Amino acid sequence: MTGAMAGMVVSGVSLCAHILHWLFYDVPFNTGLSGNVFARGPHIVLIPALGGVLTTLILHLRRRRGAVVDPIEANALYGGRMSLTDSIWVTLQNLASNGFGLSVGMEAAYTQLSSGLASKLGLKLKLRREDMRVLVGCGSAGAIAAAFNAPLTGSFYAFELIIGAYSAVSLAPVIAAAITATLVSNALTGHAFKVDIGHIGPISAVDFLPALALGGICAGFGILVMVAVVRTERLASSSRIPVWLRPAIGGLLVGALGLVTPQVLSSGHGALNLNLENDVLWTSLVLLFLLKAASSALTIGTGFRGGLFFASLLLGALLGKSLALPLEWLFPGMLSAPAMSLIGMSAFGVAVIGGPLTMTFLALEMTGEFPIAALVLAAAITSSMVVRQTFGYSFSTWRFHLRGESIRSAHDVGWIRNLTVARLMRRDVPTARMDLTPGEFREAFPLGSAKHVVVAGDSGTYVATIQVADVHADADGVEPRGDLSDFFQHQQDVLLPGMNARQAAGIFEAKRAEALAVVSDRVERRVVGLLSEAHTLRRYSEELDKQRRNMIGAMD
Repeated sequence: MTGAMAGMVVSGVSLCAHILHWLFYDVPFNTGLSGNVFARGPHIVLIPALGGVLTTLILHLRRRRGAVVDPIEANALYGGRMSLTDSIWVTLQNLASNGFGLSVGMEAAYTQLSSGLASKLGLKLKLRREDMRVLVGCGSAGAIAAAFNAPLTGSFYAFELIIGAYSAVSLAPVIAAAITATLVSNALTGHAFKVDIGHIGPISAVDFLPALALGGICAGFGILVMVAVVRTERLASSSRIPVWLRPAIGGLLVGALGLVTPQVLSSGHGALNLNLENDVLWTSLVLLFLLKAASSALTIGTGFRGGLFFASLLLGALLGKSLALPLEWLFPGMLSAPAMSLIGMSAFGVAVIGGPLTMTFLALEMTGEFPIAALVLAAAITSSMVVRQTFGYSFSTWRFHLRGESIRSAHDVGWIRNLTVARLMRRDVPTARMDLTPGEFREAFPLGSAKHVVVAGDSGTYVATIQVADVHADADGVEPRGDLSDFFQHQQDVLLPGMNARQAAGIFEAKRAEALAVVSDRVERRVVGLLSEAHTLRRYSEELDKQRRNMIGAMD
């Protein structure tokens, strides 16, 4: 069901985008906007600006404020729970961007709406957390599979980027959704994604050297593009330009770049075919690369919504083909321009989006040739390693980092945030008054009644923690202590209800405490509970084992 819905989403949304291109730019349905090299005139500047006005209107009409939860964040933090309403708003924003010629793809709308529908279905069926995450992955898998006519690509997009792991329990539903979405989309609108790479040529072992080098180069340029997007956002934020006006100005700037060449407009599908199928001057390839990177940074940085999936493929293809010319001059007959384009396309996609196996399967499904897929995999892994070691994030996870979220992938870390001190602590806290003597304390708390007792003031304010065994052991000493305060421990060390189990375990270790009091806040310090290190570690291990069993599909 999720795969079928994803196929219909891709067909319907892409049809809307094509209708907008036809209305505004007079582009035939079988020709991408960026491939229409004859598009000229002032409308190229004005229409993207109009898209900026519409984007501002959509943002104003959306009543909810705050960031929209995308599939990666939903699976990492919220157990696959997404807002379908927010997903529809994102789709409208993406249409206002791509449909009006802004330099982004429609992949964000495809995956957001498909995964949003999957999440809604999962909530209706009352699925458990891990099944919800898989179903959201099915939605994204179907969306990418239908968009690129590539079921394996869509499946591994879900495994690597949305679910965060490959497992036997998720294999069948994800692949079924991807295949179903591809079939439904093809039945409704035909093969939307067609790219003629050209003749790859023979592949030898020595060809791995330029492929690995190209992977590293793509990683470097991919990082520059990601940094450019964020720098553009910061520049727009630091300027005195009103927030509502920024998208329109961004549209004007992208439209101005479109006057130089219309190939920078929209996602770049038409430009990709145009530059791969024809002989293009080296200077034209380099210029188009710079203009496309700038237009994508301006689009995202000034407040538009959209994906960089296809833009990264175009940028990688341009970079690979531009490097094929000097490679042929230095080492004749080593790797053909189509081969370098394909390798660059995949390696650049990995640098920006992530997912080395996703991009490898995309190359394999585009060409059907296994020898070039080996080179693509080597370049993709190189690109992934360089980005992770030098930069640390893909574009989507880095944006989470800028928002203060510690998310590096779609691995489920939400469970640890839900395992809070408030859930773990005992609320029936044994408490003692400050004015008790050690003898009175021993009478009130005989051995075995409690291990730790919290000392509180008259208003319930936390004072200290006492080990009951210490007070009783002191009674048999040569010189028993006469003041209860002599037994006080951890007077400044407390836990808060909102802390998670990992934070609490760190505090236990740092303070060398067996148990700590839980207080309402750091100002009033009213005692609300007590938590021991042993119980915290036991519950943390149980939840960790539960996540591991869910991941591998183990049965209880």
